[in-house]
Amino acid sequence: MRSRYLPSVRAAAAGLVVLALVTTGCSDDSGGPSPEKSRSASPSAESGPDATASAAPAKGSVKVERTITTRLKSPWGLAPLPDGGLLVSQRDDGKILRVDERNGKKTELGTVPGVQASGEGGLLGIAVPPDNAKMVYAYLTTASDNRIVRMVYDPEKPAGRQLGAPDTVLKGIPKGEIHNGGRIAFGPDKMLYAGTGESGQGGLAQDKESLGGKILRMTPDGDPPGQGNPEPDSYFYSYGHRNVQGLAWDAEKRLWASEFGQNTWDELNLIRPGKNYGWPEAEGREGKSGFVEPVEQWRTADASPSGIAVVKGSVWMAGLRGERLWRIPLKGTAPAADPQAFLEGRYGRLRTVVADGSGGLWLMSSETDGRGSPEKGDDRILKLKVS
Repeated sequence: MRSRYLPSVRAAAAGLVVLALVTTGCSDDSGGPSPEKSRSASPSAESGPDATASAAPAKGSVKVERTITTRLKSPWGLAPLPDGGLLVSQRDDGKILRVDERNGKKTELGTVPGVQASGEGGLLGIAVPPDNAKMVYAYLTTASDNRIVRMVYDPEKPAGRQLGAPDTVLKGIPKGEIHNGGRIAFGPDKMLYAGTGESGQGGLAQDKESLGGKILRMTPDGDPPGQGNPEPDSYFYSYGHRNVQGLAWDAEKRLWASEFGQNTWDELNLIRPGKNYGWPEAEGREGKSGFVEPVEQWRTADASPSGIAVVKGSVWMAGLRGERLWRIPLKGTAPAADPQAFLEGRYGRLRTVVADGSGGLWLMSSETDGRGSPEKGDDRILKLKVS
């Protein structure tokens, strides 16, 4: 049996949160609705349903097929390699590992130099370019900033020495004990996207001259892309974000992002270039002019969202404080039905979820990050069958 109290920065303001005892193990999970209906009476104009779009089924399912590996230490980023294998970044010790998805064997690539882990900072998201499996990108906290680097990856070298020296792609992203963002991903346009936080300084989210509280878009070399961004000589793609934690694209190449709220509402947003997502002037759906409202929102105790993936017409969102996997079925750009919660409390805090390329998911827990209650085997990667 697994029983947890979830310490959290927001828990002091929200009161103690106690989770029920649940049984661990692999099983089918039919899912349940949010305990509090999260949507407003009508969806945002920014997320109106497409008249011709097909809707994902209202109800889905999750089956944990197997545990891939265990005993990871403060894992954060998860990046599948094109030829097989999963790369994992460990926040606190700065290491990148390769996990064999067939037998769970772990091989250390190396330690990323310059990582200064403190609070929510450290070695965070990682990404592999779609056309170059020998290059690894990483988002990390240093003594002075958050930055993105890239390193040559050579699996033929001895374990622990497979990473080349880091080449800085972008520096100067604000750092703090909280709200460092950290998710990076290559989009369908082969551009590199990064979700940043406002480092606890809310005003940075509205400051277009700051890299904090934004979704950034750049070339793989770290230059403004010249086209596609609201301003051709700028990195910012969208702004008004508190702490972006998840990035994923749907089949129509639309970008979705998950975001931590403060004390009231966590958010799932449909991202449109140049738009303002409201922080710190708005949290969740407040109906304020000039701000894009979230497609979905949750009470912070139910979510504290991290990574997201889009599979089989639904957004799948990992919850940290909420200790559950959310399914948000879509009809075009709007929810097709209420969100469903799966695996509630079963594996503790959930950090990252990634599409496996075959209609399933890889899911990674986050019990060893200093805010969980780790048990034997934590942290782990699971293979999920979903519908």
